[in-house]
Amino acid sequence: MTATTTGVTLNVTGVTAEDVINVARHDAQITIAPAVIEQLAEVRAHIDALAAQETPVYGVSTGFGALATRHIPHEDRAKLQRSLIRSHAAGMGTPVEREVARALMFLRAKTLASGRAGVRPVVLQTMVDLLNAGITPLVREYGSLGCSGDLAPLSHCALVLMGEGEAVDKDGVQRPVPELLAEAGITPVELREKEGLALVNGTDGMLGMLVMALADLNELADLADVTGAMSVESQFGTDQVFRAELHEPLRPHPGQKTSAANMFKALAGSEIVASHREGDGRVQDAYSLRCSPQVTGAVRDTIAHATTVATRELAAAIDNPVVLPSGEVTSNGNFHGAPVAYVLDFLAIAVADLGSLAERRTDRALDPARNRDLNAFLADDPGVDSGMMIAQYTQAGLVAENKRLAVPASADSIPSSAMQEDHVSLGWHAARKLRTAVANLRRILAIELVVSGRALDLRAPLKPSPVTGAALEVLRSKVAGPGPDRFLSADLEAAYELIASGEVTRAIKDAAAK
Repeated sequence: MTATTTGVTLNVTGVTAEDVINVARHDAQITIAPAVIEQLAEVRAHIDALAAQETPVYGVSTGFGALATRHIPHEDRAKLQRSLIRSHAAGMGTPVEREVARALMFLRAKTLASGRAGVRPVVLQTMVDLLNAGITPLVREYGSLGCSGDLAPLSHCALVLMGEGEAVDKDGVQRPVPELLAEAGITPVELREKEGLALVNGTDGMLGMLVMALADLNELADLADVTGAMSVESQFGTDQVFRAELHEPLRPHPGQKTSAANMFKALAGSEIVASHREGDGRVQDAYSLRCSPQVTGAVRDTIAHATTVATRELAAAIDNPVVLPSGEVTSNGNFHGAPVAYVLDFLAIAVADLGSLAERRTDRALDPARNRDLNAFLADDPGVDSGMMIAQYTQAGLVAENKRLAVPASADSIPSSAMQEDHVSLGWHAARKLRTAVANLRRILAIELVVSGRALDLRAPLKPSPVTGAALEVLRSKVAGPGPDRFLSADLEAAYELIASGEVTRAIKDAAAK
């Protein structure tokens, strides 16, 4: 998959994380390379030959799962495919986010394009047409156990290919599926042998959510270094513990090296830091300030490990049974989501701890016993005004929820399909809770940005560094500075939106590059 400014081209060689983001979040248009169509037609001819034989072949001429022992006669095989999709589209709950459904479909298209699934070209083309038209199946929150892939979520997508089920248009309006397809000039697919199973047997949902979480967390790690630096700066902490010679030579974790360098750079040129270099009686800063690179750096290393797993999974062609290059159609267990589920849970642990660190820095900024001569809760008139007191409550509540979400889903398993599928990954659940945790982390850092930004303003006339000052300037474009109490929720939400839009990160990077 090669990304361009106008879209992506689907090749037999696989996809990149950037491709997934472009399609899922930015509605990039997809084209299919001619080589893909040729390979699909060639492999499909082999499947058709097997289907014509009397010897049963799993997934081609048999039932599925615990019902795989039944040989299905030719006249019932189209019904078999329809029944598979209809029965497996058994999800319940609130529909998942549009970008999740699009990533799910796109990654299934990636495996179909590999030629290992044995579908006709028309099946892949129809899925691509749905994505290009902005038609999004309604995929329900609950239904996947993360083994045999994300069966129910993928079945909800496959149902729309058949002209059935539930879907929304490009504006998010739910309309009858036949109407949506007709408007886009898309003909519903009548599935043939092997095709129903090929549409539902992959880790695409959990993988798509992992890829998007990694993109978000890379940005949030950069932001956490700067909000952490703002906290250090405004609380009269030292920048000297972030010097390069204290990190890579002594403890060579790459993430720690990066975060320490970011924080040292973020504090360079700060009048506030310079103001207390001499005559400061404190020997060491508190752990939440001094150890920030060690924690955020460990988060970075966790992201790097998860990225390795995601990259490998993006290169995979997951189906069962699978068509080997030799033409053999054989069963396998590659649909098991354990590799993806583990790193989804690992990331949730890292996210929870990073949020906890940010909350501890915020709490110090509000405590007059620890914030180095700032007003209690950074209030304009403490006692009359409560300042940032309840912002920290909100932050603490988010941290508490992320701690609950850090409990691993992948350590659990519930047998299904009459004990044929007796161990499952629960990777979908791991992915869903990670999405919530990442959104919570963004809010936690937004609160630290608001609190540390107010603390920096209260250090005037001393000026912050160019980098922290750039973050503060963006914040002040939407959130006013210190003063009497006002409606605080609006300020916090505005800071969250500035972070989510990427405005704060862009300003930080621009300032650091100068």
